[in-house]
Amino acid sequence: MSEEEKSLNFIEHIIEDDLSSGFPKDKLRFRFPPEPNGYLHIGHASSICLNFGLGLRYNSPVNLRFDDTNPAKEEQEYVDAIKRDVDWLGFSWDAEVYASDYFQQLYDWAVELIKNGKAYVDSQSAEVIATQKGTPTQDGENSPFRDRTVEENLALFSEMKEGKYKEGEHVLRAKIDMTSSNMLMRDPLMYRILHKPHHRTNTDWCIYPMYDWTHGESDYLEQVSHSFCTLEFAMHRELYDWFLDQVTVDTKVRPKQREFARRNFSHTVVSKRKLLQLVEEEVVTGWDDPRMPTISGLRRKGYTANAIRNFANTIGIAKRENVVDVSLLEFSIREDLNKIAPRVMAVLNPVKLVITNYPDGEEEWLDAENNPGDDNAGYRKVPFSKELYIEKEDFKEEANKKFFRLKLGGEVRLKNGYIIKAESCTKDAEGNIIEIQCTYDPKSKSGSGTEESLRKVKGTLHWVSIKHAIASEVRLYDRLFNDETPDQHKDKDFMEFVNPESLKVITGFVEPSLKTAKVEDIFQFQRIGYFNIDKDSTAEKLVFNKTVGLRDTWAKLQQK
Repeated sequence: MSEEEKSLNFIEHIIEDDLSSGFPKDKLRFRFPPEPNGYLHIGHASSICLNFGLGLRYNSPVNLRFDDTNPAKEEQEYVDAIKRDVDWLGFSWDAEVYASDYFQQLYDWAVELIKNGKAYVDSQSAEVIATQKGTPTQDGENSPFRDRTVEENLALFSEMKEGKYKEGEHVLRAKIDMTSSNMLMRDPLMYRILHKPHHRTNTDWCIYPMYDWTHGESDYLEQVSHSFCTLEFAMHRELYDWFLDQVTVDTKVRPKQREFARRNFSHTVVSKRKLLQLVEEEVVTGWDDPRMPTISGLRRKGYTANAIRNFANTIGIAKRENVVDVSLLEFSIREDLNKIAPRVMAVLNPVKLVITNYPDGEEEWLDAENNPGDDNAGYRKVPFSKELYIEKEDFKEEANKKFFRLKLGGEVRLKNGYIIKAESCTKDAEGNIIEIQCTYDPKSKSGSGTEESLRKVKGTLHWVSIKHAIASEVRLYDRLFNDETPDQHKDKDFMEFVNPESLKVITGFVEPSLKTAKVEDIFQFQRIGYFNIDKDSTAEKLVFNKTVGLRDTWAKLQQK
């Protein structure tokens, strides 16, 4: 086996085996088939990268197909969001198609199944039908309506389409085998009545096809060669094939369904129903809240498309489900932003620092590298003055030898600036330090070439000039849930694990170069982490979202 063959995942091996068996490469076609009943999340990103990645690998078309067969839950807003997310991830689809494009063809085929004695109208309630299905160890019971005549079934099905019946009054079922060991084969539903307007067909239809009837036939109509689903659809494959048997002809490509494991992620949920609950109960501000695992939420938080694609490639495709630690996702964005994010200075927990021997009223503009790892990133000017902000935690009156920041009698270098020495500090009535008095060495300016500028001190602090600082809203995000698997507790609701500290809003101070920053611009706040400009920003107030800290927790987990 070649090295290239060894690197293939099992999905790619399936395709390679088919090609080796004579399947024409020019007949390969894939699809990504989301239901527009919510926003895409990080789990969908893996499926997007799989299907569109296969398209790129084999130079084959990939359809974006919306499985829009449930007007009660689907909206145009979700269609638009899905298209935006797939496009943002960097993928282009060959055709934008909808299951609703095929409503008439699906109906016509269903009529043919009725004529062939393979489908019938059942007039029992959903509860009775479910009871008659039996159990995995007990055969199902035939419906009393299973042997209706073809003529009666055709008439009833036509009247269902015409809107003559209420929801739940009738359904169309396939006539297969009520004793099958696969319960999905026990006369599954094909159509139900729904008197709700559809986002595309409005009120043209009041009967809607079920997923199992729709999906495989849509694949067939589009001539999709390989239909990849998550593992929960493995038991559906037999039914997928049975439905295809009713409509396929030898001269056309017959789709092949195969399954891969869905990915679960720590400290979050990816069920659309549960994500919708978070939105509706206002635990979050919307589908694009930066705490949400949605692609739009990650984008708003400052994640890049490249980082998400790299993450999807890293976790790969598997045959068994597992929980992926979100720290790996954070590792991916940290690795990407380290290469591209401009460095700036910001202070989030400020204390005033006064350089007592710096001339009153004087200011100077220091050179600062935009990104030390990028030779083409250039420099910017940062203002320096007598009064600065530094982080409170960067100063202690007394500290041990392992504290390399500022302490009384100790020296540090101010980033891009001078060496300072702490001489004294002022406290309020409660004993809190409100001002630090320092002196500076005027010959120690970074990059000046003087002997003093080359003098080494162990600590370097970031800072902002108080006179020039821009007060900004900074949103600090933490895990939305304080449990690793919040939706896997049988005796507790996942909402019980919502982290009340998942968002902290503070006022921070940033250097003036950020005044012209635009929405979604990303920066590294030196010594703190990565932040981006939120869409709530205005000309009067910048709003920053914390994307990820500088600390790599995933790498440390790997070392344990």
